[in-house]
Amino acid sequence: MMEQNSAHAQVLQPMRCGSWPSPVTANLVAGKSLTLSEVRATGQSVFWLERRPAEGGRTALMRWTEPEGVSEVLPAQADVGTRAHEYGGGAYAVAPQGVVYADRRTAQVWLLASGGTAPRLLAGADGVRFADLRFDGAGNTVLAVREDHRPVGEPHGALVALGGAMPPDGLVLQSGADFYMSPTCSPDGALLAWIEWDHPNMPWDSTRLCMGRIVRGADGAILGLDDVQVLAGAAGGESLVEPRWTADGRLLIISDRSELWRVWEVVRQPAPHLVAYALPEGEIGQPVWVFGQSSYQPLADGGCVVLSVRDGEGQCFVRAASGQVQSFAGHPDQCPVALADGRFAWVQAPADALPAVVVGTAVQGVQQVLCRAAVLDLPKADISCPESVRFAVDGMDGQPGHAFFYPPASRHACVPEGEKPPMIVLVHGGPTARAQDGFSFKVQWWTSRGFAVLDVNYGGSTGFGRSWRNRLQGQWGVVDVADCVAACQHMIATGRVDPKRIAIRGSSAGGMTVLLALAVSDLFAAGVSLYGVTDLRALAQETHKFEARYLDGLVGPWPAAEDVYVARSPLSVASHIKAPVLLLQGTEDKVVPPAQAHAMAQALRAAGAPCTLHEFPGEGHGFRKEATIRQAWEMELAFYGKVFGFEPAPPADA
Repeated sequence: MMEQNSAHAQVLQPMRCGSWPSPVTANLVAGKSLTLSEVRATGQSVFWLERRPAEGGRTALMRWTEPEGVSEVLPAQADVGTRAHEYGGGAYAVAPQGVVYADRRTAQVWLLASGGTAPRLLAGADGVRFADLRFDGAGNTVLAVREDHRPVGEPHGALVALGGAMPPDGLVLQSGADFYMSPTCSPDGALLAWIEWDHPNMPWDSTRLCMGRIVRGADGAILGLDDVQVLAGAAGGESLVEPRWTADGRLLIISDRSELWRVWEVVRQPAPHLVAYALPEGEIGQPVWVFGQSSYQPLADGGCVVLSVRDGEGQCFVRAASGQVQSFAGHPDQCPVALADGRFAWVQAPADALPAVVVGTAVQGVQQVLCRAAVLDLPKADISCPESVRFAVDGMDGQPGHAFFYPPASRHACVPEGEKPPMIVLVHGGPTARAQDGFSFKVQWWTSRGFAVLDVNYGGSTGFGRSWRNRLQGQWGVVDVADCVAACQHMIATGRVDPKRIAIRGSSAGGMTVLLALAVSDLFAAGVSLYGVTDLRALAQETHKFEARYLDGLVGPWPAAEDVYVARSPLSVASHIKAPVLLLQGTEDKVVPPAQAHAMAQALRAAGAPCTLHEFPGEGHGFRKEATIRQAWEMELAFYGKVFGFEPAPPADA
């Protein structure tokens, strides 16, 4: 039966799901779309990062000013980024005195002074990586986190100062903890606050908020720290992240001591303690997989702009100095930053449009678009918008699970009468991360071709409080799998999807959940694992320092719990997998080494399961190159075509 789309006065043609013509092409996803991130501002200038697949995944630093428009800041060969903690972040900072940045390819730190024409080398040494770059507000010194790979064994972390007559590998201000993050200098330049933590904790488990007095020379240069003290977190069991100073010298911090990550004010006298900072309900904070994240920003007038999650959905609001709160008229996926004139800049990421860097106000929303992720504006009828889905889970006293459901969407095609669409279940990585509701090609690629998509916030996901995160403690490979299965069963019960055509896909930690779900449930007709974990013992022994003890909490202490590691590894249950599997892997992956994919492919083939392994030369943990991204999407679509019996439509941009 034909359906009528009143908005476009167009007859929709019933077509086999998966074969719908789609404007979300491989060219658009792989080469013509940019990844926009880390918006910063100084005065009336707005800066942001653009990752460009068409340039081999190079990340460029862009700037906008009202009179000059948009321009690239650095030389064409500059690739802004860092591999500290392998995931990077915080690779540049801006201030009135200029721009400082780390180059991904050389690991060197460069400074482009205001009014300068060429960057000058600030720091760099073989085996050393820098991240979380911050300007010292009282001078030209740059503060950074250093990850030193020169010692034998695990790399050493430290807080360092860069610039002037300091050593090329930085002047060490603080060391001894396993990890450091977020060095932030008080407005008067007298105090430095930071976050630190030790194995086996991850930063969402237990950290310490520390502070020291900055010792300076006669010329104002930083010489060291004195009177170092722990302000909060000394007893453990509390996640403290994102310290920020207000313009009048108060220190704010995010803590989950009240179940949700919330903003608190640090009162230092007579003894350090935290006082709640009044804000609307919601979880304010995010797992710090990368440096330089921002969930809130104090404003010069005493107010604060905040990004939070409530019931799984992102929300942004502004708290005035008076305490009055208003919703932010936009859809930021990162916390907006303030310009000198009171406007804001942010990455606008609504559910129904491609991301863009924009300028606007809290009341009026977007006023000017500075840069779009892609030139093409997709018609609204081709975009599927998320619906929050709640489903029953075990062990939460009635608290339901959460997922985002996306129905198929097209201005040309519809599901044939008497059929229900196939569904792809998305399993986010981490596993300490979350499914988000902003526009995403990983969703629209499928929904525009006739698939439904279910993006699951399984136990362990963020945005729902510490108790929900802790459901995964000791239960990775159990709770996440059970929640994905429960979410699927819920959607089948609603009658909105075809129970015989459900596939499951995930990357990294999500890839492990995919493989285990295929082993324990016959709900899934196919699975795709992108650089997924397959051998927990090997991961515990081989992975990088940041995650070296992550599994102690998720699985059990290593090596005492080795039997659990074996039992939970997809390699151990490969013989139970009967559905076809596609494995996609980068050859230079340092987080989940290629050997894991090789072993899984061999085990699946030995068990008689149809399995395809494809490796991408030069790619690490996550794909960056245009050719890789294009091929990965096209291979996965063809894989589902074989499983579900459809022929993908010819590319619209062929």
